[in-house]
Amino acid sequence: MEKVLLHSCCAPCSVYCIKALRQEGFEPTSLWYNPNIHPFTEYTARRDTLIEYGKTVNIEVKVIEEYGLRNFVKNTIDRLDSRCSFCYEIRLRTAAKYAADNGFKFFTTSLLISPYQNHELIKKIGEETGKEYGVDFLYRDFRTGFREGQNEAREIGLYMQKYCGCIFSEEERYEKKIKKDRERFA
Repeated sequence: MEKVLLHSCCAPCSVYCIKALRQEGFEPTSLWYNPNIHPFTEYTARRDTLIEYGKTVNIEVKVIEEYGLRNFVKNTIDRLDSRCSFCYEIRLRTAAKYAADNGFKFFTTSLLISPYQNHELIKKIGEETGKEYGVDFLYRDFRTGFREGQNEAREIGLYMQKYCGCIFSEEERYEKKIKKDRERFA
C-alpha cells in the first residue's frame, strides 16, 4: 500500500476520505493542523475527536499543535470575503512540507469532502504547494461520499461541528438570528 498524508480538518470529514483512500490502495496517515479553528474549545473538541477516531480505525494521527487565533485574524481581517484562500494555503502548505519532510510521496485533504468548500481553489493551492515541496497533491472529489461519511460519523457518535471552523464562519452560521435580533431591538 502506498502511503498518503491526509490533512484532516476534523474526524467527521475524514471518515469517508479514509475509506475511499484505502479502497484505492492508499494507507493514510492523518495530520491535524488547523490554526483557523476557533474558539479554543472548538479547536480542542475537533482535535481530540480526530485523535480518538484515529484509534478506532487504526490510523496514525500526527498533530502540529498551533492554536492560531491572532495570526488567523491578523491575516484575514482586511479580506474577510476571501479569507478561505489564506486558510487553505496555511494548512496545505504545512501539510505539503510535513509530507516532504516525512517521506510521503502524496498528500491530500479532507476539505475535499465538503460541498461547501472551493474545490478549484483547494486543488490549485494543493498542486502549487506540492510542487514547491516536491510531493504530489492527490486531488480527489470526495463530495460523493459527504452524506455517507456524515451519517457514519453520527452513528458512531463523533462530535459534529456546526460551522466550518473560523470565528467568521461561526458568525455566518448565526446570520439570520443576528438579523432577527437587530430587527427585534431596533
